[in-house]
Amino acid sequence: MRDSQDLFPTRLERKLGMFERIDPVVYGDEAQLANGPLDKSQIEAYERDGFLSFDGFFDPDDMQAFIDELRGYEDDADLKLSEGTVLEPGREEIRTVFGIHQVSERFNRLTRDPRLLAIVKQLLGSDVYIHQSRINYKPGFKGKGFDWHSDFETWHSEDGMPRMRALSCSIVLTDNGEFNGPLMLIPGSHRYFVPCVGRTPENNYKESLKSQEVGVPPASSLRELMLENDIEAPKGPAGSLIIFECNTLHGSNINMSCWPRSNLFFVYNSVENTLHEPYCGNRPRPEFLADRSDWQPLEPLGEP
Repeated sequence: MRDSQDLFPTRLERKLGMFERIDPVVYGDEAQLANGPLDKSQIEAYERDGFLSFDGFFDPDDMQAFIDELRGYEDDADLKLSEGTVLEPGREEIRTVFGIHQVSERFNRLTRDPRLLAIVKQLLGSDVYIHQSRINYKPGFKGKGFDWHSDFETWHSEDGMPRMRALSCSIVLTDNGEFNGPLMLIPGSHRYFVPCVGRTPENNYKESLKSQEVGVPPASSLRELMLENDIEAPKGPAGSLIIFECNTLHGSNINMSCWPRSNLFFVYNSVENTLHEPYCGNRPRPEFLADRSDWQPLEPLGEP
């Protein structure tokens, strides 16, 4: 089923200028906002910038078990052949593993960390489920970058996510510094929807996950937003956390250093914002990219 009206037209044959978002940024009511873990200044910063960062949110020592598990995946021939695994263009190194919470019980438990879920529910104002999870690798000297994009633009067009009521939690598994391709965000860009030009090819994900060409905002819009708001690249040690709104424009550079960079991403979507048919008119993307079978609310660890 799909909304009769597409409120966020994109992937058009003609250029359409960016326009102000029509959805809230923070959905929690007064009681939820007052009782959640984020204080008023943090909520205001998220609403203004479209992201928050926390150094050392998780104990770095606790992250080591996740790193050890990831190292095993790097030599897993079966995992490399999986449809949910994306290799670097022209190489055998892993670029991304999607559906990581379904591959690993350790990562699955992390999606239900009570502190993480409390923040997510406070901002989205409802119960949530995992829309997508992934690990992004950037090996030293070899890790490629990710072009500027809004996740919501893709999720709306190719997955049928109707409204902007989702967010990503990026957990830093290896130290993120200025030279190994940290996540970059444009503060305030979430306040505008930037339509992209060009019809979406069928099975576009097979190419876009390696090198994105469709769904890339025009340079004129990026320039305007950057000149108004600049670019920020939150950095920090293993265990740090970045939470960013689904429509915040972001990307990252190639890794030109010897230090690898691995970040874990959990995408939380409101159970009141479940997927419709893709607005681009194509078939839905595979489940490892957009969960359509399990929209049950996540329960924090330790609760029955």
